[in-house]
Amino acid sequence: MRMLLAVAAMAAALGMNDTVLAEGSVEAGQQKAAVCLACHGPEGNSMNPEWPSLAGQHAEFIVAQLEAFQSGERQNPLMSPMAIGLTEQDMLDLGAYYEAQQPAALEADPGLVDAGRQLYLGGDQERGITACTACHGPTGQGNPLAGYPMIAGQHAAYSALALRAYASGERANAMMQDIASRMSEEDIEAVTSYIQGLR
Repeated sequence: MRMLLAVAAMAAALGMNDTVLAEGSVEAGQQKAAVCLACHGPEGNSMNPEWPSLAGQHAEFIVAQLEAFQSGERQNPLMSPMAIGLTEQDMLDLGAYYEAQQPAALEADPGLVDAGRQLYLGGDQERGITACTACHGPTGQGNPLAGYPMIAGQHAAYSALALRAYASGERANAMMQDIASRMSEEDIEAVTSYIQGLR
């Protein structure tokens, strides 16, 4: 038993384990992101509010979404063809590049802040709407280890489209489908505006 523990300790010290973690290159990702610029904007800050900003997003989440577009698990007439030819290294590089970028500061609609804050931080127990902060954190930074994306500063229009897609089943995620299906249009408008203003 002591021998096994000693071997395991030595392997860990030498960086030998069952999982080899691949890494992306910010520099390579910047070059590869040239084709992404038209939709996702300079340095990942989209100019079109219906297309997501990627600046600051967790690399793991970006890779997971590109894999979903490539496999057909997630469908989009613009993104699916873009992802089809990407290699694993391309995805890692793009993820590293976008994670390293600084998100633009956007503002929430002052008239929607109170209602949006209530839903984001407290949810609505009576209607079974879980607080967004439970997964995405109090400032919308998400949790990369759990696969929860950063949503702070995301365009309200894009976030609203995503919530409607979850509610309809167009986007597959059991937890998000359950939450979004319980939300009214007023809820969606308020919470997505609040998210847009988070930093």
